[in-house]
Amino acid sequence: MQITDTLSPQAFEQALRDKGAYYHIHHPYHIAMHNGQATREQIQGWVANRFYYQTTIPLKDAAIMANCPDPATRRKWVQRILDHDGSNGEEGGIEAWLRLGEAVGLTREELLSEQHVLPGVRFAVDAYINFARRANWQEAACSSLTELFRTADPPVTAR
Repeated sequence: MQITDTLSPQAFEQALRDKGAYYHIHHPYHIAMHNGQATREQIQGWVANRFYYQTTIPLKDAAIMANCPDPATRRKWVQRILDHDGSNGEEGGIEAWLRLGEAVGLTREELLSEQHVLPGVRFAVDAYINFARRANWQEAACSSLTELFRTADPPVTAR
């Protein structure tokens, strides 16, 4: 298939779903973590690095909104920011990640300082935010819809 080929809506959806095999839930580390085979230090590292990503999601979503000229779309998209940051006295998802960090033995200060974030993770996450800032809003929004591949129950064995 060439990039100029047009897919039917059904074929397009299937092509997207085929990419689900590359989603993080199929990574050997993710599988080991869910099978209870990761060490405490590995879990702490995963939480610290994933926390960095989670804290940047509202920034990415704000960048998408900043490039979107349609008020109706922005009103829908803003909920994604509120889900992470919280709203009207309610805590958002970032608070849940802070609690998870504490549960695995990290302090809030460690997480917020970003001292455990690996350089490659920082580079990839920052590049994602910069992409959202520079891309047209539709393209940036599409890059944000990985929930398509999420499942309620992560795999417990390698495929």
